[in-house]
Amino acid sequence: MERRFFPLDRKLGLRGDHWSEGAARVATRQGLQAKSFELAAQAYEEAVGGGMSGDSLRRVTEGWGQKVEDQRQSEVEQVYAEGSPHPVEQVVQVERPIQGPANISTDGGMILLRQEGWKEVKLSVFSQVKVSPPLSPQADPQIELKEHSYQAGLWEADAMGQHQDLEGARRQVSFCSRLSSVNDGAPWIERITRTNFPQAIQVLDWGHASERLWKVAKAAFGEGTPQSKTWATQQEERLWHGRTVDVVKALNELNWSEISCLEDIRQSPSYFETRQAKTDYETYRQQGIPIGSGTVESGVNTVVHHRMKRQGRGWERQKAQAMLTGLSELHSGRFQSAWRSLL
Repeated sequence: MERRFFPLDRKLGLRGDHWSEGAARVATRQGLQAKSFELAAQAYEEAVGGGMSGDSLRRVTEGWGQKVEDQRQSEVEQVYAEGSPHPVEQVVQVERPIQGPANISTDGGMILLRQEGWKEVKLSVFSQVKVSPPLSPQADPQIELKEHSYQAGLWEADAMGQHQDLEGARRQVSFCSRLSSVNDGAPWIERITRTNFPQAIQVLDWGHASERLWKVAKAAFGEGTPQSKTWATQQEERLWHGRTVDVVKALNELNWSEISCLEDIRQSPSYFETRQAKTDYETYRQQGIPIGSGTVESGVNTVVHHRMKRQGRGWERQKAQAMLTGLSELHSGRFQSAWRSLL
């Protein structure tokens, strides 16, 4: 098709879609933040005083996200190229390196894709860990996770691992004084994190561990019964102080042949036994190591679900990935730098 040339566009500094870089940047930010492109178009008009249709704003937003996605994928291909991989230091640009302790957490959320149904988005969040002195001699050090960055995508586990690895290089986590990784215990998360960051102290998220004990108590003694509450509270106390061996013993003493429950709950004795190294919560707390994965759970809601989870027709896969990449950069505080890198 013959390429059309508009001299006035060049004179005015307009892009190929006839929008200025400033207008496109504002539109893209609104397109990533609003709940819909129609609402984003309204916000754009209020911000700049000019109009842009929802369809135009969608094309601008998704187009920018696709450019960032292409850039990120090119980095992955260079670092993981078969036969002649490039050193990650030569490919990835360091951005907002984390000073001091750091933490990585990974989880998933669901979005609706056209012709595919509900599919999982995998997300990793990298955070600086700020440790402050305890408020009293008996208390644990205070922990705050901040300066988050995200990588979200419709990836299989190994592809997720590659993007996680490169994000770790951007944040320079290999040079941090200590690296922890709090997760829900999913084997694929443990595997890719161990592969990328073998130095990381892997921790089983306290909320998931505690919840499992209460589910066992409900199945074994009945929901809401005094015996159920007493048993769960006792095991939770033991676990809180890192006495996982005692918890496993208590689990093995239950009469599982008389307990009706899901197979996953029935495997609780081996679940905790194989994760003893990840449940030393008293030591973690005393050393200022995070034991909760709230940052990634919050990240899934903020980065993914707020903008991407919707009923109806759903997203086309490629456009969904473009949006997820753009959202990752936006919520990582890198929107402006990512925009400049593509000019």
